[in-house]
Amino acid sequence: QVQLVESGGGLVQPGGSLRLSCAASGGTSSSYTMGWFRQLPGKEREFVAVIRLSSGYSYYADSVKGRFTISKDNSKLSLQMNSLKPEDTAVYYCAAGRPILSAIQSANMYYYWGQGTQVTVSS
Repeated sequence: QVQLVESGGGLVQPGGSLRLSCAASGGTSSSYTMGWFRQLPGKEREFVAVIRLSSGYSYYADSVKGRFTISKDNSKLSLQMNSLKPEDTAVYYCAAGRPILSAIQSANMYYYWGQGTQVTVSS
């Protein structure tokens, strides 16, 4: 059973940076894809970025491309978020699964989730 625990959320001013971390335990083999989704109250969970552990290839939502960087080091997944905007405010969730490439942005394809960490971008 894979367990995911996020950390690193908080309050930051527009233009600032935050680094989210996700500690994985229980065995995420190279067949997994891991990544980040975010959610606002009453809204669906939104794709942010994922990385395929087998290839190291990463995928980003257009809204974060060039500002966010996803990386994986041993059992820790990270999301470096730069040039943050108020619209980046959300609860961010770490996820793991084995999605097919055509559905890699679909939250339904991921079956392990962390508890979420709040990111608030406000002056």
